[in-house]
Amino acid sequence: MTIEIKGQLERITYHNEENAFTIAKMRVGGRHDLVTVVGNLPSVSPGEVLKLKGEWHNHPKFGEQFKITSYESVVPATVKGIEKYLGSGLIKGIGPVMAKRLVTKFGLETLQVIETDTKRMAEVDGIGDKRIEMIKKAWDDQKEIREVMVWLQGNGVSPTYGAKIYKQYGKESVQIVQQNPYRLASDIFGVGFITADKIAKNIGIAKESQVRAEAGILYVLHQLSDDGHVYYPYEPLVEECKKILGVERDIIVKAFGKIATDKKIIIEDLNTEDFKENNKAVYLVKFHVAEVGIASRLKALTVIPKTLRSFDRDKAIDWVQQELKIQLAENQKLAVREAIEKKVMVVTGGPGTGKTTIINSIIRIYKKLDKKVLLAAPTGRAAKRMSEATGHQAKTIHRLLEFSPKEGGFKKNEDSPLEADLVVIDETSMVDTILMYHLLKAVPKEATLILVGDIDQLPSVGAGNVLKDTIDSGAIPTVRLNEIFRQAKESMIIVNAHRINSGEMPLVVHHGSHPQDFYFFQMEEPEKALEKIIELAKDKIPQKFGFKPIDDIQVLTPMHRGVVGSANLNTELQKHLNASQDELVRGGMTLKVGDKVMQIRNNYDKEIFNGDIGKITRIDREQQEIIVNYDGRAVPYEYTELDEIVHAYAVSVHKSQGSEYPVVVIPILTQHYMLLQRNLIYTGITRGKKLVVLVGTKKALAIAIKNNKPQKRYTLLRERLKEIMSLRVSKQERDGNEQNR
Repeated sequence: MTIEIKGQLERITYHNEENAFTIAKMRVGGRHDLVTVVGNLPSVSPGEVLKLKGEWHNHPKFGEQFKITSYESVVPATVKGIEKYLGSGLIKGIGPVMAKRLVTKFGLETLQVIETDTKRMAEVDGIGDKRIEMIKKAWDDQKEIREVMVWLQGNGVSPTYGAKIYKQYGKESVQIVQQNPYRLASDIFGVGFITADKIAKNIGIAKESQVRAEAGILYVLHQLSDDGHVYYPYEPLVEECKKILGVERDIIVKAFGKIATDKKIIIEDLNTEDFKENNKAVYLVKFHVAEVGIASRLKALTVIPKTLRSFDRDKAIDWVQQELKIQLAENQKLAVREAIEKKVMVVTGGPGTGKTTIINSIIRIYKKLDKKVLLAAPTGRAAKRMSEATGHQAKTIHRLLEFSPKEGGFKKNEDSPLEADLVVIDETSMVDTILMYHLLKAVPKEATLILVGDIDQLPSVGAGNVLKDTIDSGAIPTVRLNEIFRQAKESMIIVNAHRINSGEMPLVVHHGSHPQDFYFFQMEEPEKALEKIIELAKDKIPQKFGFKPIDDIQVLTPMHRGVVGSANLNTELQKHLNASQDELVRGGMTLKVGDKVMQIRNNYDKEIFNGDIGKITRIDREQQEIIVNYDGRAVPYEYTELDEIVHAYAVSVHKSQGSEYPVVVIPILTQHYMLLQRNLIYTGITRGKKLVVLVGTKKALAIAIKNNKPQKRYTLLRERLKEIMSLRVSKQERDGNEQNR
């Protein structure tokens, strides 16, 4: 039988941000003990007075509970209740201390003062005009957001997304969502097509509607680009859309036509000589523009002659060897000559093969010629490492191109190119199609461009396989470095990385008094592997080698799920490595002061990018912010932005690209079978600077090393470069023939 109870929320025991399911303790009139209530309670805080409708149930383990069917928030009526309500972090600008001061001053009138007579708050110590304005805005927003939340919650939107929707659209949230819920998928980070589709269904948009089919195709293409594809073949794409949308082919085909007409996609015919029906490539427009643009920009760079004055290349190489007190190998000399003679070139090779030595030699020669040199890399860590290795300032590509969030793009482009005679990009395997296009637009046509990277690493997180496609096209001069230099041969990390890359098992030597830098621990069961990883990170490695558990040791894993997937590893490592009691629970994630966290999307406003790792230094409940330190820079996150960070005690190998860590620990088990690939293990091992530890089975390692067939990425950059360069060669041949005649 449905009944109604009324009481004050004392504490929240459990709250799931995704579906608002809550377990809480409530003080109900007429009862001495606290009542357990369970059910959906979006956006409630301790101290609130609630009217609940529902039924009493007796749980076999937890006893009597009140199961909620609906609720209504009522303003608290006691001084103590008001203090708890305001001190819960509900209103930005009011924490527990300020809440106590306010109720001490205004008593039962406190909420009325905040609502209608805000200037009176200045009578309280510590509250000035700025804070009054903040509290008033937060109070008004809270009232509005509650109304919006009720509607969104009723239509299948979680409170987490509700807050983000409100932040994006404000008072117009409900109206905008009603008009076209699929806008959410493109406008708001974290809200995908699935969530938008659920809302659309709830508000009566038909499954077979054209607007749904159009949004669905774009969603599938975005998902495929997240898997690395720049385009997708037409027929497999239609089948994928049919599967996701659950509608007939003709609805999807019609939607393809509409979004192609609206210039949201580009469909390119792939037929050359033999005709095949529907042999087409389907691109999101930005990827087509970028891929075509990369090919044409590289061609333009190679066509314009160099502006270097004439000098003896061999003498320059002799001079730089004396200057740097080094002896270049023949392959390295070739790379330096090519950098002097060619407009665009690629230098590729594994660790210890002398890529940095080549970069230093080229920089020194160009500086001697009084030329302007710019260095860049895709990530902050890679740029910092480049700066340390060369003694020359290196920036992230985004900073080099002067990305401006306010202006919505890069300030450096074809109209405002970089001021440089030489541009060197390191870790180019990480550069995706979109970023490479923007970079090439900004490189002056007279400048020399050198792309440096390891072709055998994993490809970029973003769509494309730019470095590999460029090399495979044969259109750009490429120097491959294979020789490991003497000093590098002393590192088993480097030796084993090259062995793995050649399809051989690594060498593991655990004897001798001198500590090794490469270890393998045989563990069959995932649970035992987990125990070993925790033991290594918490005790064994710090005790034997002196490394700090959180700052120096990075666990890299092939997968997200499972016992030794990143999700569970992060939970367990946090439990064992961070004893801080200063914590915040949001969206099922417990964040503590001292936690290692990673940014998982590019945030240009904060100048923090996908893959950047930092440490939580403060939780500010009054300002509703968490402060994360990234290499000495404090970056604030509002509570609504916390889905942009995840724990980083353990991260995927993909996310580790461009970074180096003093210590790397990698679980490799047969449970990871689908993800075990040679380039993944190779990339993981090459992230370790001083120590690499593998935990798992030799069978799993052998599977990975044997599997040298990386997952296919659909791109046409290689073909475009081949075609463009062959046209250039044909033109040169025609010009030569005309001169001969």
